[in-house]
Amino acid sequence: MRRTRKHNPHIPPHIDQAAIPAAVFFDHRGQGVWYTLYRDEAGKQRRQNIANSSATLSDLHKTMELRAGVDKESLAYLCQQYHDSTKFKRLKPRTQESYTWSRDILLSIPTKLNKPLGELAVRKFTPALIQRLVDQIADEGTPSKAAHALRYLRLVMQWGRNRGYLDTNPAMGIEAPAERKQRRLPSHDVMQRLIDRARELGKLKRGQKDAVPPHLAYVMELAYLCRLRGIEVVTLTDANELAEGILTNRRKGSRDNVVTWTPRLRAVWQAAKARRAEIWKGRGIAVPAYPESRFIITAEHGGALSKSGLDTSWNRFIRNAITAGVITAEQRFGLHDLKRRGITDTPGTRAEKQQASGHRDEAMLDIYDLSVPLVAPSAL
Repeated sequence: MRRTRKHNPHIPPHIDQAAIPAAVFFDHRGQGVWYTLYRDEAGKQRRQNIANSSATLSDLHKTMELRAGVDKESLAYLCQQYHDSTKFKRLKPRTQESYTWSRDILLSIPTKLNKPLGELAVRKFTPALIQRLVDQIADEGTPSKAAHALRYLRLVMQWGRNRGYLDTNPAMGIEAPAERKQRRLPSHDVMQRLIDRARELGKLKRGQKDAVPPHLAYVMELAYLCRLRGIEVVTLTDANELAEGILTNRRKGSRDNVVTWTPRLRAVWQAAKARRAEIWKGRGIAVPAYPESRFIITAEHGGALSKSGLDTSWNRFIRNAITAGVITAEQRFGLHDLKRRGITDTPGTRAEKQQASGHRDEAMLDIYDLSVPLVAPSAL
């Protein structure tokens, strides 16, 4: 515990002696000087003068923070305050991970001052500086990275402005780079090849070379057949099983619908439930009483499969498939692209495709429906 200082009558009267930083002392001889004590590499105690008698209390605190490697005026400090805040900690894990990634990119960018961007005083940032920064990242061939960095910087600076760290938010109004649109559409051959591979590798024991969780093939099939995102697949429960088909649980404002049963859809649904029952029995897990608590896709531990766990399995599966020569790097696609393939393969008119996909806005079909319309030639 820090020992309470005794009142020193020689300390300048404008200094609140109770608030003087630890390890800071005043030498009243001559014109007076503030100093601190430290130990050198040999362990010997040394003295270093840090300010004259006219220094304010805030000057003393800032000096000691700089010596400790903390600069409260820097961008790095503002980011750290945001990441330590309750607001940040309430975000979803994947959002926190994305923001942390953006922060690390920004703070390490070199500047002409021979120090990283994170050490610059955040109050000296200007819109022109930030625009140059965003343009620089985008010109390196990574417009998506630049857009992520800008969104993060805009958010953190607005948070800091609302809490007194900044007077304005210089990141507002900055032109965002045009991100490359990745609208990948796996061919039927590539998609089926990977589904078959996931089914076969899912039979291997855990720990064997190239083994994948058995549920990966079920997720791929359901994402394609029901036109669902990955997170929508892993949150399906027994409550979504109806006599007519599967009641979807779409996100982002899309309309739910019931995907009617087909032999293929019924087979994958039953296979996923059989796998779930096998896991529960092997681990001695009691069957949840309520249908909405019984997830169709079950992780190896018997509980619900997390989206991060699914993404990890998928990325490893795709990397191994490329290494094994099953697909080429150019044929790589994301789990979300199976939804695009499913919407594209949906028969019917554009309105029928929109109803099947659940999109409220018809314009979204320009992103998800990559089919080529079959039309008649012109005629008088």
